Amino acid sequence: MGMLKITPCLWFDNNLEEAAEFYTSIFPNSSVETLGRATEAGPGEPGDLLYGTFVLDGNRFLGINGGPAFAFSEAVSFEVRCADQAEVDHYWSRLVDGGEESQCGWLKDRYGLSWQIVPNRLYELIEHPDRAIATAATTAMYGMRKIIVADLEAAVAKL
Repeated sequence: MGMLKITPCLWFDNNLEEAAEFYTSIFPNSSVETLGRATEAGPGEPGDLLYGTFVLDGNRFLGINGGPAFAFSEAVSFEVRCADQAEVDHYWSRLVDGGEESQCGWLKDRYGLSWQIVPNRLYELIEHPDRAIATAATTAMYGMRKIIVADLEAAVAKL
């Protein structure tokens, strides 16, 4: 068996090129790879962007300019694991720009795509073998939009 490759395919409302440029400007090791345009055979007008591929920090995505028939929902999201608060702040502020905050580290970007911006420390605390620590961290997380590591630490320090 050859190497299995799974590539997420994202359906955009005719703004794929703008979205790919936006995402690749946020993540390191990122680029737009290909932009596939219509020929005289269609669909659409020759030169219209139909699909494209882009890489975000080494992860390949396929995008389709499919029109308004389908929209993103929270049923699919992308988790961005962050080393520290500075990374959380960077990705959160860039991705939420033009979008909206949700809860527990989730946001929707300007295209409606959902992201989870999660510091590694959150998992260390909510998976802690001491159930009191795990519970305190989880309870603190429930009250947050963007995850704030110092607030998680303060919640478990009270124990």
